[in-house]
Amino acid sequence: MTNFPEAKLVKQFKGTTSLVVPFQPNNESFGKLGLSKEEIDYIKEKQKNKSELVVLNQWHRFLFVLLVPEKQKPDTKEWFRRMGAKIEAKCQEEQLDTVGLALQDETAVLALTEGILLSSYRFYKYFTGSNKKSTYLKRIHAEQGVVSEVKLEEIYNLSKAVCTARTWVNEPQSHLNATQFAKEIREEAEKLGVEVEVWTKDKIEKEKMGGLLAVNRGSEIPPLFVILKYQPKKAVNKNPIVLVGKGVVYDTGGLSLKPTANSMDIMKCDMGGAAAMVGTTLALAANKVDKHVITLIPLTDNRPGKDAYAPGDVITMYDGTTVEVLNTDAEGRMIMADALAYAKQLDPKITIDAATLTGAAERAIGSHASIAMGNAKPKELKALEDAGKEMFDRVVLFPFWDEYLEEMKSDIADLKNIGGGTAGMITAGKFLEHFAPKPYIHIDIAGPAFVSSKKDYTPKGGTGAGVRLLYQYIKNISD
Repeated sequence: MTNFPEAKLVKQFKGTTSLVVPFQPNNESFGKLGLSKEEIDYIKEKQKNKSELVVLNQWHRFLFVLLVPEKQKPDTKEWFRRMGAKIEAKCQEEQLDTVGLALQDETAVLALTEGILLSSYRFYKYFTGSNKKSTYLKRIHAEQGVVSEVKLEEIYNLSKAVCTARTWVNEPQSHLNATQFAKEIREEAEKLGVEVEVWTKDKIEKEKMGGLLAVNRGSEIPPLFVILKYQPKKAVNKNPIVLVGKGVVYDTGGLSLKPTANSMDIMKCDMGGAAAMVGTTLALAANKVDKHVITLIPLTDNRPGKDAYAPGDVITMYDGTTVEVLNTDAEGRMIMADALAYAKQLDPKITIDAATLTGAAERAIGSHASIAMGNAKPKELKALEDAGKEMFDRVVLFPFWDEYLEEMKSDIADLKNIGGGTAGMITAGKFLEHFAPKPYIHIDIAGPAFVSSKKDYTPKGGTGAGVRLLYQYIKNISD
């Protein structure tokens, strides 16, 4: 992105700073804003018409007047995030560089800040010459004494991690292949004191990660396996929380070639799971969250060239399981299975993966949420669901019955890599469960990871889906 606004506390707002204020006509501080009777009547009229935001141009500054709903709802935070997005859009339109949040409620200020920060994201990197575009908002100010500096910094770091994940998803494979992605992961992680280990192809071959090697056979660029270790000294969990992200930097479908229109042309986003898991790790480290986390990222592209693996092949995976390949476009589960099997030796407290895994997930619920399932205890799944609601990075829990695994049994090997024509998001999850340590949660982010249009603070293209969800979930884990 070209610009990411700073968020900081100030003793008082400058007279020329554009302000966000709640509509409180009988409040003394609101009366000091110098509004005319006509302006107040105009705001009241808008309130009657159920408007949520009124923008007043006072020439020396803008006033963003929030018409806050009288009845607070469970999604009040999300209302303020959405208002933040509207305010940011107006700041961009009017080329404002500073906005002050003149509210006396910490929750409201933090949610507004989050909405503004997330909405400020732009992927302008490849515009040149007269086509170059700019972002204008540089500063978000809040009053000292209203908001905790620690909480403001937390929102800032989390939002920045989301935007880092968005950029990785938006980057074309020509500029972010497996080698380049691993390099960027290392750079971002080591800035925050996260330990990084990268396995090259020789090591991957020695460890016999058959799934990752098979998918990579059609590629000119060798596979990599990235391991991130974040272990603060006062971590409350001895056994690590293990995160696994699908890192297919570009997916042609392999020999089971995808159609070009509306499919292969956006497959730069097929590493959205990897971006989400690394983004989550960066946010945890930046905010010094007291949780021990290990993140595993298998990286490759999926091409039909060279000695590409083919439908009908039988692959021996990292844990010795044999898999009959019936569709080379079901490649994400092949590389993730090796990573999940490796996770067993880490003795994890819980293992969670995220992947743009199946079209079935998007067809089932669209782009409004991710699909989650697993063999973790119901309270863990409920905690994930609750974290999603709190952050509005939502999940829908799907069944995970053993009957779905029957569809993944092969006639000539232990498993096959695709099931029947229905419930593909669940059969894929059951395939992965075979390799994963327990307890295990699988999150299919195929719907929300990359979207075709902007909505509120979520941009067109890469969204960073999963980062805010998992950050909140992991932060909430008590031991």
